[in-house]
Amino acid sequence: MINDIKKDAQERMEKSLESLKGHISKIRTGRAQPSLLDGIQVDYYGSATPLRQLANVVAEDARTLAVSVFDRSLIGAIEKAILTSDLGLNPSSAGTTIRVPLPPLTEERRRDLIKIVKAEGEQGKVAIRNVRRDANDKVKALEKDKQISENDERKAQDEIQKLTDLYIKKVDEVLADKEKELMDF
Repeated sequence: MINDIKKDAQERMEKSLESLKGHISKIRTGRAQPSLLDGIQVDYYGSATPLRQLANVVAEDARTLAVSVFDRSLIGAIEKAILTSDLGLNPSSAGTTIRVPLPPLTEERRRDLIKIVKAEGEQGKVAIRNVRRDANDKVKALEKDKQISENDERKAQDEIQKLTDLYIKKVDEVLADKEKELMDF
């Protein structure tokens, strides 16, 4: 019973960590990464469709993304979607390929991005702590219902705390890697 609670808590903490990684991967560094355009929606016959479903996005070089459009008639809509996104990118088309050059980041913009990354990291830590709280509440309920002893409750809470500390450390490592990536390029 306690093992099920710990396993559930670990799975939820892992999902929180993966969610954090997904969020900060969308934050632009100096390098061209195809995931940068993942959040862009294109108006495709009246419905918002993810860019990934309408085109292939690859990093052509360190500062340029190449978007290969599947349907030629969508080139204008895709260009407009990239231009109007809050990424500050200026695409240019050549045939069925749209090139998206990434301007270099200024020092000030890098510092702003680091603040955003840290805020995302704090949200990830809060999510992990919420999982800990839920798991501890379940363990306390078991002890209150006399299904486990007080010693088992304390031991389970200690193990849940160790798990929490491990995932908080993983979040810090992810944040440190992203900060380094932002400042190095």
